[in-house]
Amino acid sequence: MPAGKMHVNEVATDASLVQRLLAAQFPHWADLPIAPVESAGTDNALYRLGDDMAVRLPRIHWAVGDIEKDLQWLPWLAPHLPLAIPVPLALGTPAEGYPWQWGVYRWLAGQNATLDRIADPHRAATALAEFLIALQQIDTAGGPLASEHGLRGVSLATRDDDTRGAIAALDGMIDVDAALAVWQTALEAPEWERAPVWFHGDLLPGNLLFDQGRLSAVIDFAGMGVGDPACDLMIAWGLFSRESRETLRAALAV
Repeated sequence: MPAGKMHVNEVATDASLVQRLLAAQFPHWADLPIAPVESAGTDNALYRLGDDMAVRLPRIHWAVGDIEKDLQWLPWLAPHLPLAIPVPLALGTPAEGYPWQWGVYRWLAGQNATLDRIADPHRAATALAEFLIALQQIDTAGGPLASEHGLRGVSLATRDDDTRGAIAALDGMIDVDAALAVWQTALEAPEWERAPVWFHGDLLPGNLLFDQGRLSAVIDFAGMGVGDPACDLMIAWGLFSRESRETLRAALAV
């Protein structure tokens, strides 16, 4: 695999390509400075455009539909949410040897979530809970159903065979019996019985932005859909301590 690439068959991008694409399709932005952005994301290359925008280009074929999905749904979700999300401003088309659609987004200030960037974990947990509650209350009409699009937000039973196979493949590296017991307990937990709701689908620390110690934005909605929102609780173990996790749980009433 070539140096600097994350995937075999990844499409290479650079600032020169971005400038040519802008000049051809959005010339009113073509003279703005362009700089690559270091990102924890693996599916898209990101470039800052001027002070207030970002250009996002899929690196690999499986991410191609994400920008069109963003353009369809994020402008609808954004006004209902208490935290900023990456609102698309324009959709670019294949050109200059780049084979896929690409997008121009509003730039969001902040840095990816790490423990040292969180001024008050309990306040952050409460802010995230308020975001998730607001997201779940948005009208789901026409939204991408998890069960039809291979998304998270479905019954764990649909993942049973794959999960057991993955656990078995780790024999000798983990306690397989303990892992299977945890999985079985999860399968036996009550399923979501309410109407499907919006979920983010990939709430990792890298998809939360903190600005001056406070949670300011949620990014990367490629996995968003309509279904069981339990998948959005994984952040409780990925970022928060036992104490702040309890704050999140209480605020969500789960």
